[in-house]
Amino acid sequence: MELTGTVEDVIYKNESNGYMIATFNMTSADTTIVGYLPFVNKGDSLKIIGKFVTHPDYGDQFKVDTFEKIMPESLDALEKYLANGLIKGVGPATAKKIVKKFGQSTVEVLKNEPEELAKIKGITKDKANEISESFIENWKLWQIVGYLEKFGIGPQSAQTIFKKLGNDTIGKIEQDPYVLEELGIKVDFSQIDKMALQIGIEKNSLRRVGSGIRHALNLSTYNGHCCVLEENLITYVTRLLGVSEDDVISGIKELKSKGQIQDEEREEIATVNGKTEMCLQRWIYLMDYYNTELYIARRILSLEQADNLKKIPNIEKEIKKVSSIELSDKQREAITLINENNVSIITGGPGTGKTTIIKTIIDLYKSKGKKTVLCAPTGRAAKRMTEATGEEAKTLHRLLEIGKFTEEKPNPDMDVAPIDADVIIMDEVSMVDIFLMNYVLKAIFKGTKLILVGDIDQLPSVGPGSVLKDFIESKKIPYITLNKIFRQAAKSKIIVNAHKVNDGIEFLDEVSSNEDTIDDFDFIQENNPKKVQEMILDIYDKDTQIITPTKKGDLGTKTLNQLIQEKYNPYEDYKTEKKFGDIIFREGDKVMQTKNNYDITWVRGTEISSGIFNGEMGIITEIDAREGRIKIQFDDDKIAIYENADLEQLEHSYAITVHKSQGSEFKEVILPIVQAAPMLLTRNLLYTGMTRAKNRLIILGNKQTINFMINNVNTKKRNTGLKYKLENM
Repeated sequence: MELTGTVEDVIYKNESNGYMIATFNMTSADTTIVGYLPFVNKGDSLKIIGKFVTHPDYGDQFKVDTFEKIMPESLDALEKYLANGLIKGVGPATAKKIVKKFGQSTVEVLKNEPEELAKIKGITKDKANEISESFIENWKLWQIVGYLEKFGIGPQSAQTIFKKLGNDTIGKIEQDPYVLEELGIKVDFSQIDKMALQIGIEKNSLRRVGSGIRHALNLSTYNGHCCVLEENLITYVTRLLGVSEDDVISGIKELKSKGQIQDEEREEIATVNGKTEMCLQRWIYLMDYYNTELYIARRILSLEQADNLKKIPNIEKEIKKVSSIELSDKQREAITLINENNVSIITGGPGTGKTTIIKTIIDLYKSKGKKTVLCAPTGRAAKRMTEATGEEAKTLHRLLEIGKFTEEKPNPDMDVAPIDADVIIMDEVSMVDIFLMNYVLKAIFKGTKLILVGDIDQLPSVGPGSVLKDFIESKKIPYITLNKIFRQAAKSKIIVNAHKVNDGIEFLDEVSSNEDTIDDFDFIQENNPKKVQEMILDIYDKDTQIITPTKKGDLGTKTLNQLIQEKYNPYEDYKTEKKFGDIIFREGDKVMQTKNNYDITWVRGTEISSGIFNGEMGIITEIDAREGRIKIQFDDDKIAIYENADLEQLEHSYAITVHKSQGSEFKEVILPIVQAAPMLLTRNLLYTGMTRAKNRLIILGNKQTINFMINNVNTKKRNTGLKYKLENM
């Protein structure tokens, strides 16, 4: 059955997959529609195909199978469409002005006569062109989103596909569905494959097999791997496609001949037929991942082996001149290591003196008139570094002036700004993946001293690779491990217990009788998740950060954020709020940016720039209900305005995952641990969560689960080749 009408009201919308429940207004009557309708908003005119069904609780509904965006027929509907936030530069007030001015000619003006828009007060010529371009692009995008939804491809990926394939996106896909796989984005391969077989692509064709191989390799990178063992790859693809091993081997050869993949033979210790022995193994890479590892290995060794132009003579004497505190033997050894080498690594847990070393290095090179640059992977890590040293630290993105690239498929050849420095100190290196390290090394001049600082026992990077671990294990980069907890730090139960956990020892939760000990750590035993929720609500205040292993469940971020918002930032008449899907953003809410966004403009005093990055946190200070805009003040005092289209990149941050907390430090942390997926219950996740607390840590939960985490060192090993490449150069 086919219906035509307008979305009158959105009752529910899941922004991640586009599922919607809405009131649908037709000429004769209203009905409730349900289905996957990505990018559909209040005011949109649609042609929908589906059938009426009866829900046991909600009665008659129209279940949408497919939809098509159509031009709104009435001026009222057109105004609602323009005001929905997807057209850049147009909010409800501007939409009303445009429709009032041009009436039935509105669409023609938007498409073909943008200069006419500039006749409206408040719309400049540049803004008029921007509105027109956004209108045309969104119109084309609508058709593509509706088409791609049947392949299980979400709206964000649809946008990426449209940008890459252009106006003839649908035609290109219908001619060769596997073009979607080549884009390197997360797609439902089974749907693509089904369509390809339907249009006549042979089951064992090299085109199909090659796409299956690339899909398998891409899938592995989403889990942090850089490569896949050839025999495992062959087994997976034969099952995926229902072809022979010979077909897959032929596909591997074909892709290799085209320069799309690369193999690497390594002599490694492996278990074969129950026996551990040295054997030759072949690893398969997507070409970008192989080349990136290769570049990192060559470049880091080249930098390390260059002439040491920044070496300071009589280093012990110079240390005494600039340092007012007595350094430990290990700290002096670390500074000597840095002085003797162009590239060096300082690793260790909290309280082991890393900050003191950094401060001393800064003072040493300042005294010699040398320029030192401090940097970190995230805004919060950079801010933390600034507070600890008193010197400005920049994010790597800002330092490198990294331009736009799709997160789905980073471009290793992307240009970056060279770093003008004699000494570069990079903190939280465990968070750096192979692509970010690649960009850093591209930007460094030979002769520049590079100091890498991090904690190897924390969680690995979200992106592919184990850069810090591979550097250290290769033994090709000079490093030192700090393991002594300094006297001042040893007073903190947070630090002492974090080190106990890292050493596989159960933490101490009793109150200390030692007067020197700071009782900044509490453990409260509770096995019931609902009671833990109640405890969190009682303990929480504005200086508290909840950090949890998981997004889902009673103690996941989604549930906890809703509960905290309801109690601590409830609805008030004087607070403006904005509903976005199933999320309500309210003035005063704590929020976090969840993806890199290079377009958002921000202001900080007289400074104006752009780019808000994954993990940055702030407070909603103002919501413009009329235009649908949200103003956010971030922790580093940047102020940014979010349009409707940007809101899917925001989430509440009263509670965040341990992964999202990496590189950050908070005054007070509540860490609830009762239950979670087994893959999350690891020692390094517990250790990472504990070390985020500065002044107070409260762990709520199940001692049995926590002890399981302490003993679980079976973290998923990442398949990388950086260590091997370094060892064999």
